Amino acid sequence: MAETDFQERTEQATPKRLEDARRRGQVARSRELNIAAVLLAGAMMLVAARPQFGAAMEDLVRRGLAPDPAVLDHPQAMTTALADAGLAALLAFAPLLVVLALAAVGGALAIGGWVFSPEHIAPKWSRLDPVQGMRRIVSVRGLVEVAKALAKGALIGGMALAYLLWVQNSVATLGLAPLRTAMTDTGTMIAMMLVVCSFGMLVVALADVPFQVWSHNRELRMTRQEIREELKETEGRPEVRSRIRALQQQLASRRMLKEVPRADVVVTNPTHFAVALRYDERRMRAPVVVAKGVDHVAARIREIAATNRVALFEAPLLARALYWTTRLNQEIPGPLYLAVAQVLTYVYRLRAAMQTGAAWPDRPTVEVDATLAEPRRGRRPDADRDHEEST
Repeated sequence: MAETDFQERTEQATPKRLEDARRRGQVARSRELNIAAVLLAGAMMLVAARPQFGAAMEDLVRRGLAPDPAVLDHPQAMTTALADAGLAALLAFAPLLVVLALAAVGGALAIGGWVFSPEHIAPKWSRLDPVQGMRRIVSVRGLVEVAKALAKGALIGGMALAYLLWVQNSVATLGLAPLRTAMTDTGTMIAMMLVVCSFGMLVVALADVPFQVWSHNRELRMTRQEIREELKETEGRPEVRSRIRALQQQLASRRMLKEVPRADVVVTNPTHFAVALRYDERRMRAPVVVAKGVDHVAARIREIAATNRVALFEAPLLARALYWTTRLNQEIPGPLYLAVAQVLTYVYRLRAAMQTGAAWPDRPTVEVDATLAEPRRGRRPDADRDHEEST
């Protein structure tokens, strides 16, 4: 692992690394986008429900400035009056609180999606380490956060100050206006202030979101050694993969050998090659290779065929041609139709002769193009055997 520490992280994160990081709760987030969403949603809600909020504020002010005389005579009743006023304020501004909560959740899920990570819930005592805290502050990311905070404060503060200077005369005349009008105008100014600040925050968020995505991907970049180690973990060690491949080939070979008893004939080489054929004129257009093999697999095919009284037909060129040109459970190619038809006709006549006691048919002379009996280019017999048995 020491070699990995000194290598440059130049490779993009693999899907597995991204998924592991997401499971740990490490996803791209933008606090600026979250704040902008909350401000914009609150501003729009205040603008849309300005009369209702104005009336609610007026009622709260009236109840606060003109309390029931009975409350003044009994100081212990002040607690109840305060609780009633708080409940009234909560009910009046409950729609705004719901909208702000939804906006906070939506802004948080906008670029990172929903992630639940118990690791983030557990306390991290390393956060209390002042040395580590100073390292985070003076790091590149910390300096970027400080620069963003300063730029954000300057931009939004400047926009808010400009709006206050623009409405300063209206603010000065609020004390002279009727209570209902003053409350409504105050709500309008607050809403417009939030609109101005939210648009300023939205500008900051539009610049911060691409940076957060880029920074997140950069932190998850990997070295080539890490990618190789991950491939070993996901795909397994070479010896394990080889063992799995061998088991798969054994299972495929067993399935193939189960088809030999259903074959009509087994064409042999006579010892090195064996190909089992089956033909059903009602369901097949041409004979199909149901099993094939070389050496010990061929010997096993012949053994099973003899045990189950499947005809064996020795034709070296035809056996090799069937082996090299046809895959398992595949119809034989056109150039071999005539030769296979001669073999099957002979087998059917031989079977009928054994049942009726008629004269045995003459064994046909099967002619096959010698080029079909040669291995295909780039394919060795053992490689073909492994491929066919694992199919």
